[in-house]
Formats: sequence, structure tokens, C-alpha cells
Amino acid sequence: MKIIWITGPAAAGKWTVVDYFVNKLWFVHYSASWYLTEILKKENKEINRDTMRDLADSLRAQHWPSYLISELYNQAEKNWKNAIIESVRTVWEVELLRDKENFILLSIDADQELRYKRALERNSAKDHISFEKFQEQEALEAASEDPNKWNIKACQKLADVEIQNNWDTKALYEAIENMVKTYQI
Repeated sequence: MKIIWITGPAAAGKWTVVDYFVNKLWFVHYSASWYLTEILKKENKEINRDTMRDLADSLRAQHWPSYLISELYNQAEKNWKNAIIESVRTVWEVELLRDKENFILLSIDADQELRYKRALERNSAKDHISFEKFQEQEALEAASEDPNKWNIKACQKLADVEIQNNWDTKALYEAIENMVKTYQI
């Protein structure tokens, strides 16, 4: 079983990477966003980036700093098929994963203005925000000394593979194909 873990900021292209692995390589997808969304629905809470981040931070504080990723890993392990899991957001999550076999952490990123444009185009409920709010959310998610809070920049620095996604889907797929060859996926 191979597992690809993804980290990166909002609208960098993580879901496009997931789509590639699911549709071309038959990986099974596990999503932190989906996991959090289900909990928020059960609690009749609004689903947006802020409530999802607050819930994730709360779950980590209640249990342990790598709780959310542990839950997704456990789901993937039960299935025992190649998996792609997004999104790793704390250093503690990376540390937990380093102990697992077949671990590859992929960082996907793109310029901020391009990511904001993509967020608006995907038209999800969590993306109906101003550019200023997008920047504010990103600053909250980029770095924190609290092990229970997001630190995407630190996770990106720990990645095995980095892809800068400032071009089109074809260029992104070429970068993924290079990764697949390099890591014999």
C-alpha cells in the first residue's frame, strides 16, 4: 500500500492532484475537509474555512496534535489500497506520518493571487470571501507555534516533493508524472 499525503495552502491545486491519482492510478481519496464537514453537518454548524479550521484545532486540542490525520490514516489502513490523503496541516501530523511505511509528503503551492482566483472559480461554500479575508485566513494557517494549530509553511518545508502550480493542468500533470516515476508509484 502506498500513501501520498498532500499539504499546501488553499486553492493551490490539491484537489486536481487528488483527481489525477484517483482517476489515473486508482488511488482511494481521504479528505480532512470531508471528515470535518460531516462533523459540522451533524452539529448543524455553518461550513466554511473558519469553522473547519476551528473544529480541526479543537479536535487536536481534545485528543492529540496529529488526531485528524491519524483518523484518516486509520481509514486508509483498513482499506489497504493505495491512498491519497489531504491535507496535512501541522508539523505533528508530519512527524506521525514519518513513522509509517510508504510515506510521501507532497507540497503543492501557487502564487496567492492565482490561488484566490481559483478559489472563486471553484465556487465552494467556503470560498465566498474577499481577497483580504483570503489573505487573513492564509496568515492564520501559515504558521503557529501551537502544535494543535495549522502550520502549513512548516509542513511544506518537510515535504519530499514540491510542485509549484502556477501554470495549466497539463504542466501540473507532467510534474505529477515525474513524481510518480521518481518514487515508482
